Amino acid sequence: MNYELQTMNYELRTMNYLKLKFLTKSIWVFHAACSPCNNCDIEVLDLLTPRYDVERFGMVLVGSVRHADALLVTGIPNYKTAERIKKLYTQAPKPCLVVAVGSCACGRIMFRESYNSPCALDEIIPVDVYIPGCPPKPEAMIAGIVKLINKIKGVR
Repeated sequence: MNYELQTMNYELRTMNYLKLKFLTKSIWVFHAACSPCNNCDIEVLDLLTPRYDVERFGMVLVGSVRHADALLVTGIPNYKTAERIKKLYTQAPKPCLVVAVGSCACGRIMFRESYNSPCALDEIIPVDVYIPGCPPKPEAMIAGIVKLINKIKGVR
């Protein structure tokens, strides 16, 4: 039985490795908004327009977290959204990558001492890439996506 468990663990690790390798060609993203001010959301929509054309990197916005390979999180997690972002992360197929967009998602900036902001995003779910800025420009988001793809490939 121990041999069967080792074989199953090896197969799961191999599947995760292959999935991550294939993610470098096409990342399906689910946009999760944790009480944002909408500036980051507007820049994310601008990123998807033909002017910046993030689809050339294979990034496509999907409507269901169950089809997503990555979570794009904007805003500050509060008591209500912290539970929901945890639930979204558990519903996403593994391995799931997390991108924190904006200064609020990266470090809670001016809401650090707020009564309704219990903790930072990286204390709730593991974050792979941080894209700071208030709001970050689409060029910065593209650089963050390229950084994420290079991180998946193992390139520094």
